[in-house]
Amino acid sequence: MSLISPQVHALIDAALAEDRPSADYTSLATIPADRHAEGVIVARQALRLCGVAIAAAVFERSGGAIDYAPEAADGVDLEAGATIARVSGPARELLSLERPALNFLGRLCGVATRARDWTGELRRAWEALPVGGRPPLPPRLVDTRKTIPGWRELDKYAVRTGGAGNHRHDLAGGVLIKDNHLIAAGGVEAALLAAREIAPHGLRLEIEVTSLEQLEEALAAGAEACLLDNMKGEVLADAVARCREADVISEVSGGVGFAELAALAALGPDVISSGALTHSAPCADIALDFTRSWKTA
Repeated sequence: MSLISPQVHALIDAALAEDRPSADYTSLATIPADRHAEGVIVARQALRLCGVAIAAAVFERSGGAIDYAPEAADGVDLEAGATIARVSGPARELLSLERPALNFLGRLCGVATRARDWTGELRRAWEALPVGGRPPLPPRLVDTRKTIPGWRELDKYAVRTGGAGNHRHDLAGGVLIKDNHLIAAGGVEAALLAAREIAPHGLRLEIEVTSLEQLEEALAAGAEACLLDNMKGEVLADAVARCREADVISEVSGGVGFAELAALAALGPDVISSGALTHSAPCADIALDFTRSWKTA
């Protein structure tokens, strides 16, 4: 990231506070204060790199005692064994900051790698369709608000680094009428009319529907986008086609996993959203290995 926000700095502070580096009794007991070391941060698996600047900000908490030199930039694909960065400085300081830095890198690379893999699968499936029968563009894969509390800015940055897109960042980022809104508002038409009255100019009116009947009601009431929630098979295909005919954006959501992407690409919705891009992404395997240590004068 070219610019780290105050919220991310606060998150780094919280990560360091919970690890209590000033009370690292293991390092205090086994490593002399005058011992320096250098090492490499290594990708132990193939991954899409993300979080280089975040790791730098963690090591900057040493007050300049640690030198952190990245060897690759965010957005680059690395093979297992590749060096992400080189570090050097007081051995105790390095070990006190090691785990927070690797936790940030592991989480962000994990999300970015999943976004890369899913986006790639979606495009491959779209390209495999007959040229005359496929949609003009592959569906756009986006995330949701199912992020780790406090991590949304980073999680969504990692999704973008992986090549996917972001749905709304927060509740103010768009009008999305969901099932509980419909119950509380009194139905599809009532909810859309009420939203149109107060929605700021420029915010698209999107509504979640779970049946073809709800979809027809939403289209008649002037919905600008329809989230087709947990629809399957012929019902989903029919719903996507109806949205296309009405020139309304179609978004497929609900239980979308990697295995469903190829079939969804053939249906041609405008958007596919999946919380699994963030809520289920595995942490990437990244390590810091000392390569040399020495005693300072």
